[in-house]
Amino acid sequence: MTTTLATGTAGAPAPARAVPPGRRRARRRERTAQWLFLVPAIAYVLVFFGYPIVKNLVMGFQDYSVRTFVTGEAPWVGLANYAEVVSSGIFRTTVVNTVLFTLGSIVGQFVIGLLFALFFQRRFPLGNVLRSLLLLPWLLPMIAGSAVWRWILDQDGGILNETLQNIGLGPVPWLTSPDVALVAVILVNVWVGIPFNMTLLYSGLQNIPDELYEAGALDGATGWKAFWHITWPSLRPVVNVVLVLGVIYTLKVLDIILGLTGGGPANATQTLATDSYRRSFQEFSFGTGAAVSNVLIVVSLVFAVVYLRANRRAEDE
Repeated sequence: MTTTLATGTAGAPAPARAVPPGRRRARRRERTAQWLFLVPAIAYVLVFFGYPIVKNLVMGFQDYSVRTFVTGEAPWVGLANYAEVVSSGIFRTTVVNTVLFTLGSIVGQFVIGLLFALFFQRRFPLGNVLRSLLLLPWLLPMIAGSAVWRWILDQDGGILNETLQNIGLGPVPWLTSPDVALVAVILVNVWVGIPFNMTLLYSGLQNIPDELYEAGALDGATGWKAFWHITWPSLRPVVNVVLVLGVIYTLKVLDIILGLTGGGPANATQTLATDSYRRSFQEFSFGTGAAVSNVLIVVSLVFAVVYLRANRRAEDE
C-alpha cells in the first residue's frame, strides 16, 4: 500500500507554486516601465510616419488641389489620378530615368566604396584621418553640395570643363544637354553615396577573422583568390544590406536633382521623385503627386522586405 501511494505521488504532476504577491507586483511594475518606454516611440512613429503615409495614400484617390485648402473638400476620384499619371507622356521617361539613375548610382557607389574599404583595411599612417575626410560628402547638406557641384560642372567657367579644355576634351555641357545631364547627376550622387558604402563595407571587413586568411594562405589562396574565396563570401551578408539600403535611399533622391538641373533639360533628369514634387508643389495637383509618390512607396516597401530578409539571413549566418 505504501509503495502504491509513493508511486502515485511521484507520478502525479507537481502542484503549481504560487507566485508571491510581491513578485507579481514587481512584474507588473516592470511591464509598466517597459510600456512607458515604448509609448513615446510608438507615438512618434504613428504621428510622423504612420499619419503622413496614410494621408498620402488617401490623397492618391482624391481630387486634392489648392481648392481643397479653401473649401475643405477633396472629392473621391478612385483610380483617376493613377490613370492620369500612367497615361501622361512623361511617365515612361521618369520610370526609365529612375531605373538608370538608381542602377548607375548603386553600381558606382558600391564599386568605389568597396575599393576604398579594401584600401583602408591596410594599416598605414594617417589612414584614420583620410577615412574621416571621406565622410564629408555624406555630412554636407545636399543643397550646399549641389551648389558646389553646379559650379564645378558649369559649361563656361566650371573647373571640370577648364581641366578638360586644357587636355583638349572640352567643354562638355554637363547640365544643359539632355544627353549628358543624367550622367552628371549620377556622378554627383555616386560622390554622395561613397562614404555610406565604404563605412558599412569597411566594418564588415573588420569582422572577418585573420585566421581565415592565414588558413587560406596555406592552401595558396592569396591576392585575388583570397578575395573571391574568403573576403566575398564572408562579406556577402553586409553586401546584401548595403545594396538594398542603397536602392531605397536612391529611389527617393530629390535634393541633388533639384539643385543641379531641376529635372531638366527637357525632362532628361526627371525621376519619379522629382515628378511627384513637380506635380505637388509646382502644379499644385496634390492628388496626382501623391499617386506618383505612392508608386515609390510600394517599390521602397518591396526593397524593405528584401532588406529585412537579407538582414535576418545575415544574423542567422
